[in-house]
Amino acid sequence: MKELSYPFDPGFLIKKRKKLKRELLENNVPKIKKKIAVLGGSTTSDIISMLDIFLLDNGIEAEFYESEYNRFWQDAMFSNEELDSFKPDIIYIHTTSRNIMEKVTPKMSVDECKSALDREFERYKAMWESLDSKFGCPLIQNNFELPFYRLMGNRDCYDRRGMVNFISRLNMAFYDYAEARQNFYINDINYISACYGLDKWTALDYWYMYKYAMTLDAVAEFALNLANIIKSVFGKNKKAVALDLDNTLWGGVVGDDGVDGIELGEETPNGQAYREFQSYIRQLKDIGVMLTVCSKNEEENALAGLNHPDSLLKPEEFINIKANWENKDMNIINTASEMNIFPDAFVFVDDNPAERTIVSSQVPGIAVPEMNGVENYIRTIDRNGYFEVTSFSEDDLKRNEMYAANAKRAKAMQSFADYTEYLLSLDMEAEITDFLPVYIQRITQLTNKSNQFNLTTKRYTQSEMEQCANDPNFIRLCGRLKDKFGDNGIVSVVIGKVNLDVVEIELWLMSCRVLKRDMELAMLDALSQKAVEAGAKKLRGYYYRTAKNKMVAGLYESFGFTKVSQNGEDTVWELDLEGYKNKNKVIKIVN
Repeated sequence: MKELSYPFDPGFLIKKRKKLKRELLENNVPKIKKKIAVLGGSTTSDIISMLDIFLLDNGIEAEFYESEYNRFWQDAMFSNEELDSFKPDIIYIHTTSRNIMEKVTPKMSVDECKSALDREFERYKAMWESLDSKFGCPLIQNNFELPFYRLMGNRDCYDRRGMVNFISRLNMAFYDYAEARQNFYINDINYISACYGLDKWTALDYWYMYKYAMTLDAVAEFALNLANIIKSVFGKNKKAVALDLDNTLWGGVVGDDGVDGIELGEETPNGQAYREFQSYIRQLKDIGVMLTVCSKNEEENALAGLNHPDSLLKPEEFINIKANWENKDMNIINTASEMNIFPDAFVFVDDNPAERTIVSSQVPGIAVPEMNGVENYIRTIDRNGYFEVTSFSEDDLKRNEMYAANAKRAKAMQSFADYTEYLLSLDMEAEITDFLPVYIQRITQLTNKSNQFNLTTKRYTQSEMEQCANDPNFIRLCGRLKDKFGDNGIVSVVIGKVNLDVVEIELWLMSCRVLKRDMELAMLDALSQKAVEAGAKKLRGYYYRTAKNKMVAGLYESFGFTKVSQNGEDTVWELDLEGYKNKNKVIKIVN
């Protein structure tokens, strides 16, 4: 929804939030339902109502538990029947500097200051560990904004007896804790309050009258930042950028002005701004964002612009370049098809408001930020949090490389008349193993991101996946696929529960990167073997229809399973394992 894209009008959002919520609930965007517990150290009602609409805009329909005012500690540490029965999918602790119990003063010794810091940190650590033991779900904790005054002036930041120093060191203790653990995230209100302006953020009249830890107008920006973490945890991030060229990656029109006439580089202020924007875009590759071009241009001119001496984004940086005179919405749809992802996984970046309007109206779910003034480009994309990182694996670092290798595979396929011969020519090798600790993060990430080849779309948190990995009643398989063009990383996950003589397939998914390469057959062979070893005589598979997984509706039938029941479009299938013969003929299995 355009109104919820940064930069927005916070007053409008506060006034119209009920209307916006109705519109979001009534649209046809598929939504997942999640329970969110908000444990507040200050008033949280407006934060929840604003968070609600930002999550709906990201396809998450939330049900909330809200603690009583300043009861976050009690809810975390002691029995609470209402919270226990709520069974949250994620817990958010909304504390601010107002909730810091320990204080330092100029009269204290260095050792006393350290002891105060340790006590404060341990109080929060005990709370986190209590919540983790009771619920085992993802936990989001605010860091702390700086105080609104400095008793010792500038010395407050470097003297251990100053509260600015104390809060900074307490924040660092929080960061160290978060870095060492999965399923624990920091909501960086220190950064958000600094961007907003600490004097404006700390509205003392709102605190004294309503116990609001921030001014009401800041709630929208705060809620957006929090929503970005939650939607990322539940696999709702965008995956790719579709970039216009003229007046987006450089100033001017390369077809009219020529390569020498475009603004890019250190010679002009605008040229510097475009170059810095290119630097930002190139850095997005480092967190796994895929880069594509969508430009109305002659391809020759587009490539010439990208090869400008001051361009940081060369043609090889992009997985796909569409520089032609076709409608941009169709170019994005075609690019998505070629990359085996959905069009709603894109962020479309274009300076032209007419093009933005067309694309946003014709490509449901795509993000189309308002790109007004090159000096605002980075801030607009960054604050919207399209690519919020809550998990980060080796595969993320290599994603652009993997999709570029896919383009090489597609080109190689054109020289073969027989598809099986093409598959054999790839020299594919698969490693199919139980869940190894080093792969758990990637496996969890796949369960929350894979939508097309996903038979049940069951989602797992890191804690749930770790529990599954240690449960002897489950058969767990993860598959890694390599070929002569490169390593695709972990691409397939299967979880089967042993139930007497039947293995029930609770999860089967595969990355879109390796579709139509028979990896599914290799996984079926491995699952069948493990099931027989566990004493099972049958496999039972489930297909639950979603808006995005229609492509696997007939998968079990293609494997030779028999349909045993159907409820609407949801189906149940069984395969007799007696005399099972391996189906994979083209992938070499290595372990």
